[in-house]
Amino acid sequence: MSLWGANLVAIILAILISIVTTKEMDNAPMDNPMSSILPGLLYPRESESREVKSLDGLWDFTVPPITDKLQGHRNSWFSDELSKFADVMKMPVPSSYNDITTSQKLRDYVGPVWYQRHFFVPFSWSNEQRVFIRFGSVNYLAQVWINNALVTNHEIGHLPFEVEITSYLIFGSENRITVAVDNTLLQTSIPQGRISEASSNNGSTWIQSYSFDFFNYAGIHRPVLLHTKPRIYIDDITLKTSINGDIGIVKYVITPGGLGEDEEVKCTVIIREEDGTVVTNGSINGLSGSVKIPNVKLWWAQGMASQPGYLYTFEIAIHVTNDDQRDIYRLPIGIRTVKWTNTSLLLNNKQVYMRGFGRHEDSVIRGRGLDLVTMVRDYELLKWVGANAYRTSHYPYSDEVMDMADRLGFLIIDECPSVDTENFSPELLDKHKQSISELVRRDKNRPSVIMWSIANEPRTQTPEADVYFKQIAFHTKTIDPTRPITAAIARGVGEDKVAQYLDIVSFNRYNAWYHDTGRLDAITNSVIREAEAWNKKHNKPVLMSEYGADTMPGLHEVILHKEQIYVFFFFIEISGEI
Repeated sequence: MSLWGANLVAIILAILISIVTTKEMDNAPMDNPMSSILPGLLYPRESESREVKSLDGLWDFTVPPITDKLQGHRNSWFSDELSKFADVMKMPVPSSYNDITTSQKLRDYVGPVWYQRHFFVPFSWSNEQRVFIRFGSVNYLAQVWINNALVTNHEIGHLPFEVEITSYLIFGSENRITVAVDNTLLQTSIPQGRISEASSNNGSTWIQSYSFDFFNYAGIHRPVLLHTKPRIYIDDITLKTSINGDIGIVKYVITPGGLGEDEEVKCTVIIREEDGTVVTNGSINGLSGSVKIPNVKLWWAQGMASQPGYLYTFEIAIHVTNDDQRDIYRLPIGIRTVKWTNTSLLLNNKQVYMRGFGRHEDSVIRGRGLDLVTMVRDYELLKWVGANAYRTSHYPYSDEVMDMADRLGFLIIDECPSVDTENFSPELLDKHKQSISELVRRDKNRPSVIMWSIANEPRTQTPEADVYFKQIAFHTKTIDPTRPITAAIARGVGEDKVAQYLDIVSFNRYNAWYHDTGRLDAITNSVIREAEAWNKKHNKPVLMSEYGADTMPGLHEVILHKEQIYVFFFFIEISGEI
């Protein structure tokens, strides 16, 4: 659904009077902790050395019998032509499959479904090129076959994955890709769910249940891209920006890929303004270093400058000694600092008050599939209401959505897909850490991302949650110490055991809706008392990450009803009283 179709979930940063202790990150070590955890995953961008080909479009799609959902795996459908199956249909990619047809069975289907299509790879790509395939997001377990060979598995939804497929391709000829997508959620998956077996008119069936309150859309949700890299390529980039007077400083680490044991790589870096003007004094050499930008144009959020979201281009070129083949990659970057005190969040040393929403990526028919029309519309609505921020509730949003946030100057609380976690186990802990590692790897260089949210409304009152989230918080701070971490807490200040590990305390509260129903006159005092209680207990900034009331089913337009306006009036009034 669009921004206004979702619950209007706004953000209030509670500025509470206390002693200021700034968390300085300027002296943090500039290494690349992600490189030892995950390989690089730069977004595919065309350049002099790279080509990109989209596999989006209509794919063949089929579903196993409801009484034998593993038939496709048992009968090796990846080696068969799905187009010959009697019940095959065309399915758009990217999109959720749930709302495409008129079948309730497909809408509520739980288990593996199968996608397939054919594509050509040009002869020119065989000339000392590596070919990768990248999926922007598949919900949830994806298995990918190229020409009958299994090339990768990926379990966590809402996040990209890629794999090199050079050796599996037939260059200058037709190739086939088959993808099995399984939306099953278990107690050991991110997010959690449960599966039970029940009888139906067609025999036994699987019933999926989960505690979160949004529809579990499934499918290939974001673009599928073939892209090339040279034999020696730029695998990863890690940046940290700082400011010294009117000078912007960019510390960088470049991780090369494909190097042989005795090969030495050369690297040059330049930075360009938006009009292409080079701002560095010539090119900078080395896989790591520091670049200074005189008279820097800072990245500011909406409402904080006449030109919010200013982006430079960080241009890297690498090659091996005695080899003229170069890999060139251009990364949009913003120069800004993020700091926080025990009362405030600071952007470029200026206190920022976050005004915005918790959103969803859903849209009509497409489900959670990338919808550029809805994306642009939502950003226009955000600007229209004077917002400067939002939380990616309750999962990471697409690269395209995040690119727009960078470009327009929106502050993002970047949330991993852990939502309503109710049971904690070592296996779940590992997957939760993996989801955060993949999220940080993707978004670590984005100026818009000013905070990591490690969960939404977990059961934080239990001793198990205490031990569990202590490890999650430590893991997140280890791989990125430059941003504060938070989690959207639903439990009260007296019973919660997780806020002690956060940098910023966020709480969700639907006053006059889930409790004190209809008591609009009690909202203001209740919120102020709770925000003050969180700050007093933990001596940290407090952020109200959700508030509101449900909308009427079927109404997804800008028009608001009087009762909704009254609810939001009382919450918005609080911003002037804290």
